[in-house]
Amino acid sequence: MLNKYARAFFTRVLTPFAAFLLRRGVSPDAVTLIGTAGVVAGALVFFPRGEFFWGTIVITLFVFSDLVDGNMARQAGISSRWGAFLDSTLDRVADSAIFGGFALWYAGKGDDDVLCAVAIFCLASGQVVSYTKARGEAIGLPVAVNGLIERAERLVISLVAAGLAGLGAFGVPGIEILLPIALWIVAVGSAVTLGQRVVTVRRESAEADAAARASGDGAEAA
Repeated sequence: MLNKYARAFFTRVLTPFAAFLLRRGVSPDAVTLIGTAGVVAGALVFFPRGEFFWGTIVITLFVFSDLVDGNMARQAGISSRWGAFLDSTLDRVADSAIFGGFALWYAGKGDDDVLCAVAIFCLASGQVVSYTKARGEAIGLPVAVNGLIERAERLVISLVAAGLAGLGAFGVPGIEILLPIALWIVAVGSAVTLGQRVVTVRRESAEADAAARASGDGAEAA
């Protein structure tokens, strides 16, 4: 849901920066790679140590590369299937690093096996949610559904909660509870979104198969 509105807003905001990078000879692929590396480093260096505030700051600085690279490609007129593939693939890498960082914290000093499992579920379900749409589109279906929690929501909910939870290290009391709450919200929302997409693909495939059979019967009758 956030994709529809937030992406359009930040695209307008980041257009001048994208144009600046193009003038300096930076390629969209380089921005994609650097952005992913920054997110992965921020997540896997800071989160496993419980430094959620600084980890979130680093990740936020790099996560907007997901909007900048596409903006650059459109401005330069060099949008390509390769760029779309690279961007989508590295998005999955970045998401895995974020929730992997949470899982490592709870498996280690965070000492909470249940939340470790929830973080792993968030990681896995996010990948499967993306796969269902990609696989549905690959077999010729539109997968016309806006899920309850898609990638933008997963990132905003988890990173905002992590950043606020990190303020506990600066003496803000009781705020650490926000991250566990956020992980549960993302886990449940991802499960609902997965169900929405599976149901949609089932309905669309049934309609497509019925239309194909009807078309075949019509051709035979003719």
